[in-house]
Amino acid sequence: MGDSLLMAVDLGTSFIKVGVYNEESECIAEAVEAVKDYRPSPNVFIQKGDELFASVIACLKKTTGELGDRAKDVEAMSFTGQMSGFMGVSRDWEDITTWSCSLDARYIPYAERQMSVLKRAFLETAGTNFPAMAPKFEWYKTEFPDENKKIAKYLMISGYVIGKLGKLPVDDAVIDRSYTAWTGLSDIRNDSWSDEICDAIKLDKKFLPRIVNSNYICGKLDTEMAREVGLKSGIPLVSGAGDKVAGCLGAAIVTPGEMVFEAGSYGEISCCVEEYRPDLEESRLDVLSAAIPKYFYATHFVAGSGITLDWFVNNFVRKDGEDLGRAFARIDEKSSLLSPGCDGVMAIGLLGGSSMPLDGAIRGLWIGHNWSHRVEHFYRALLESFTYDFALAMKSIDRLYPEYDLSAVNMIGGGAKSPLWMQMFADVTGKTFRSLNRKDVSMWGAAILAGNAIGLFKDMKEVAKKHVSPVSEYKPDAGLAGKYAKYMNLYREKVVELRPLYEQIQNVSK
Repeated sequence: MGDSLLMAVDLGTSFIKVGVYNEESECIAEAVEAVKDYRPSPNVFIQKGDELFASVIACLKKTTGELGDRAKDVEAMSFTGQMSGFMGVSRDWEDITTWSCSLDARYIPYAERQMSVLKRAFLETAGTNFPAMAPKFEWYKTEFPDENKKIAKYLMISGYVIGKLGKLPVDDAVIDRSYTAWTGLSDIRNDSWSDEICDAIKLDKKFLPRIVNSNYICGKLDTEMAREVGLKSGIPLVSGAGDKVAGCLGAAIVTPGEMVFEAGSYGEISCCVEEYRPDLEESRLDVLSAAIPKYFYATHFVAGSGITLDWFVNNFVRKDGEDLGRAFARIDEKSSLLSPGCDGVMAIGLLGGSSMPLDGAIRGLWIGHNWSHRVEHFYRALLESFTYDFALAMKSIDRLYPEYDLSAVNMIGGGAKSPLWMQMFADVTGKTFRSLNRKDVSMWGAAILAGNAIGLFKDMKEVAKKHVSPVSEYKPDAGLAGKYAKYMNLYREKVVELRPLYEQIQNVSK
């Protein structure tokens, strides 16, 4: 099978991406297609299933057009993408609810109510501080009762796309294990739906998809669909994994004790572990089921950390016509000349609220500034605030998993291009940080799962480790750790203590 190709489909919030990989992990063709969304009012973010699926089809056609004759060598298709949301479909795969991702915040009152009753069950059983499908189910059932009666299955977006491409019976709908934690409905240790949680919210489990492994062949590409997108019919459709989990596989975080920080739109730290141990003390960690069965990722994310940095640079740094990457490099260079603590400026960068522990009231803040401070002080203060947030989560991992050597962290995503941030992480955490040679870890991870499903790759760990390597390394400066620690302790305290102020501001603004 030396000429075999593997196709990975990334179902992102803003774009669909398709990449085709050969057996040596080279991406030989790729395409991107925008996804349409609707934002008719605050907190409403809607994506229609048929339009999203049309973007998938268009992206597949672009990719096969680039492949030309080699399209016939595609042997399997796997999926990755956004991991938090909700979709209800009819028995004919009609989109009843529209795809409601985490940006569609209409469900938040239901999430807050459920958390007041089921917080411990969500964390101990489902593995999350941040349930999505559970409260979205209750929200939709309550506010759209007539439409809700038409729903045969509640799905994630990957399950919807797989079902449509394979023209599967809706009773064969699946969800792979990597997505189950953030539904809030799972028994994470047993790869099953939780009787306790489903009963508590009055959700009959017959409406939920079957939980499968990430290398599961869900069906075959339908003949009509194959003809439309330019592929041979019967190609296995492999479940794949959510983007965070597929990214861990693609970055070769496949052995317990290995850790990765993804500095992306939703920055996230993930550590491979053999056992789920809930962070009952501080609620800073969720757990995601790994693509390799019996493993998990202890994880912490900051909602919109990368989006916040983009917002800052676009609004306060970038010059007219300037490339965004150049603007980031310029502000990084200026900020690197400042000392830790930004000459007295501190920030709370949680513009989208706190995810772990869950608190939607918290917003952004700069404090301590005076007339001597410049734009680079405010930018560096943002970086420091995110670093403290992730460093506190790493302390929870250190506390819960003392048997692992957690002295090194691999770093991927846009933030890995910043020597300032990587060195800051090393100095604050006392760990060595390494950037990797791959930028496409989620897509490559999905391709590994496709190859494993059809027998092309026998050992996923071995394949992952073969095709990733560090390119730079940042060791901690012990002399700076103490100074950063004082600011981190202030950050930890003030995020909690200032909460009433955020609530007061929001109440006055109503």
